[in-house]
Amino acid sequence: MSTFVNCFWRSFLRHTVATVIERVDLNEIAYDTAVAEMTRWREERVAGAVGDRLFLLSHPPVVTYGPRTDPGDLPADLGVRAVPVDRGGYATYHGPGQLVGYVILDVRTRGPVDIVRWLENGLVTAVRALATRPCAATRRRESRASWCLDRGRPQARVHRDAHPPGVTSHGFALNVHPDMSVFDRFTVCGLHDVTMVSLERLAAERGTPPPPDAAVRDAVAEALGAYPAQTA
Repeated sequence: MSTFVNCFWRSFLRHTVATVIERVDLNEIAYDTAVAEMTRWREERVAGAVGDRLFLLSHPPVVTYGPRTDPGDLPADLGVRAVPVDRGGYATYHGPGQLVGYVILDVRTRGPVDIVRWLENGLVTAVRALATRPCAATRRRESRASWCLDRGRPQARVHRDAHPPGVTSHGFALNVHPDMSVFDRFTVCGLHDVTMVSLERLAAERGTPPPPDAAVRDAVAEALGAYPAQTA
């Protein structure tokens, strides 16, 4: 059914995002450290000290799960650290070989927009630009998920974190070349009928080399209208 899925509580906004976003490239950051940093990033945006930003990074192996996660979705022998979080959605995995992005936006400066749909469409555009199998976005109403159709295999997930009024923070994870065996050990996003996939696996199926990490970052940033800060 898909290669593009998300775990999130959808925001009910309606148009598109056009304002330029600052791209910030980071390396691997522990999940707990990133959560603390995100609080600071949001506070800076609320105060108007910075503009909207997209942070691109990766995490060491960790499974995060929201409060709605069924305990049966996370076996005791998971083999990866599991961390409860206050975001919407269910359980998902982060680890090396995966591109994680956090977007901090002030929706008050943008007018009525559907941030989640914009983010989903941007990731689909990026995947297409990376020359993986063409895909088209759709939705699964029962899971509040978005998909890129390709034989039932999720490749990316989007979620929205709790945030102060007016400033929204969303996260996404795109499987580039992670250890895919981890996804076989638990139920991803509460979806029991899917098999995860990565850009590397899709490229192998087509007999083409996988896109390098730098190209993936560039494609995602360009699709979301994020550019490095201008220097004097």
